[in-house]
Amino acid sequence: MRLPKPPRPRLPRTRAGRRRLVQAVMAGCVLALLPATWMYVVTGDRLRTAQDVPRTEVAVVFGAGLWAGEPSPYLAHRLDAAAKLYREGRIEVVLVTGDNSRRDYDEPDAMRTYLTRHGVPDRRIVSDYAGFDTWDSCVRAKKIFGVDRAVLISQGFHIRRAVALCQEAGVSSYGVGVDARHDATWYYGGAREILAAGKAALDALFEPDPRFLGPKEPGVTRALASSP
Repeated sequence: MRLPKPPRPRLPRTRAGRRRLVQAVMAGCVLALLPATWMYVVTGDRLRTAQDVPRTEVAVVFGAGLWAGEPSPYLAHRLDAAAKLYREGRIEVVLVTGDNSRRDYDEPDAMRTYLTRHGVPDRRIVSDYAGFDTWDSCVRAKKIFGVDRAVLISQGFHIRRAVALCQEAGVSSYGVGVDARHDATWYYGGAREILAAGKAALDALFEPDPRFLGPKEPGVTRALASSP
């Protein structure tokens, strides 16, 4: 049995109807661009390179997936930047924040292992196992780990959102966007940011609690107090 074809959408026949349609489309475009505009305004001059980022005690590295238990290439680039900043004395402690919602998936421990292999002492690394998204990571950095100021490290397509959300969460932040090969993952990440910007604006507006908050942890304070 052949199903009937859905009716084709028809343009308004009157000039007033067409004008209202154009106005509705323009309004939709403006609303879609507002979150991205907000991010650009909030981040302002907060983006830096690894060479000119201000010296800061704490760096925050956001999770970006594992491949067979090891950091994905994108995550490895973030961790390489953090290790470089540490070796150059531009940061003192690295807070690695990622997903550990399953027993067989542990981003923070994989990140810690990678950093120790690249010259960052284990005592200078602090793990946040409940960084399920960027907002959660920023709020937990402030409320759980007591971070007031930080260098954030991520890819260029994500770093503005990270800085904007951490600023809103009360963490004075500078962002370092690391280089990345423009492959399918990069283009996917860039496209995803269009939708993620909308969620980020809602997170900043309503300030929801993270998926998991929990008690305060002294890990960052202890790491800063440890011997170099």
